[in-house]
This record gives sequence, structure tokens and C-alpha cells, in this order.
Amino acid sequence: MTPFDPASRAMLQHFLASIAYRTQKALRGAPESFGDFRAAHHVRTPYELLWHMTGVIGYARTFLRGGDFAPPRLGSLALEIERFHATLEGLRDDFVDPSLRASITDIQFLHGPLSDTMTHAGQLAMLRRMAGSPVPSENFIYAAVTSANVGAAQPEPVAPDGWWRPNQAPQPPGPITEVPEES
Repeated sequence: MTPFDPASRAMLQHFLASIAYRTQKALRGAPESFGDFRAAHHVRTPYELLWHMTGVIGYARTFLRGGDFAPPRLGSLALEIERFHATLEGLRDDFVDPSLRASITDIQFLHGPLSDTMTHAGQLAMLRRMAGSPVPSENFIYAAVTSANVGAAQPEPVAPDGWWRPNQAPQPPGPITEVPEES
């Protein structure tokens, strides 16, 4: 059992809120058909990816609560979004409960299930572009992420990239000094 470290747990809670923010950014405004989009054979659909993300976060909770977590398939992407955020909320609340002693370290939470889930949030954004509905870019440093908000109701971007256009290719890293021509 690892000791309870309030500062470390606060960081993990904030990371969960970042996962919620980026997941909703990838899902917000998606076409109705997005949940069933399959990029290639044996590639998870967005629905299947979010279902997996729910499973990963639920699995993380077992290191605090014991037991197993295997979420059954739900009937729609909307229901899975709701369950995903409820599962994030459960883990967020578990992280502040000093009576729960984890069987892994906070670092293992971070580099294991939490980083895995964040990777999948990025995959959702990539699938949006592949499905013909790209997600606008933004400077995440200024995102209105708060540890208390792991729900689906995430704020709009605070610092969206003004040069972004849905019909242009992604830009190289670094500062954009002028608005690229639309192609």
C-alpha cells in the first residue's frame, strides 16, 4: 500500500480534468455518425475507443478499491460519454479519499492508466480528422481546466488558434506568423 500524498493526488485529479477536457474537445460537435466511424479493419471506432477508455479508468479505480472492472457495452455513444465521465468522477473522488490506500504508486497511475487514457483522447481527435470533421487547434496552456470539472460540460477553448481552418492541412510546430492560405 502506498502512502496518501495530497499534493500528488491533486496533480492526478488535475490530469483527470485534462483528460475530460481533451476528450470532450474531440467529441464536441462531432457528426452523429462519428461514433461508428471505422478508419480501417480492426481499428476501434470512436465508440469502442471511448468504451475502452472507460474500462481503463475503471481499472485504475480497482487499485484503490479492489475488485474487477469490465464495463458492458452500452447502446450509444451518448450513453458511453455519460458513463466515461461518471467513471472519471469516481476516480477523481477516490483520489481525495485518504481512507483508500492504493496498491500502486501515484507515478504508476500517471504513466499507466491515466497516460493511456490521454493517448486515446488524442486518437479520438485524429479519428475526427480522418472522418472529415477535424477538431480546431488551440493553445492548451490557457485551457480552462479545473480539477473539479471532469464532466462532459467542458468550457470552450480560451485560446483557439485563429489561423486554423477545417479544410487545411495541419501546420508545422512553432509560431504561426501569418494566416495560411485556404486550400
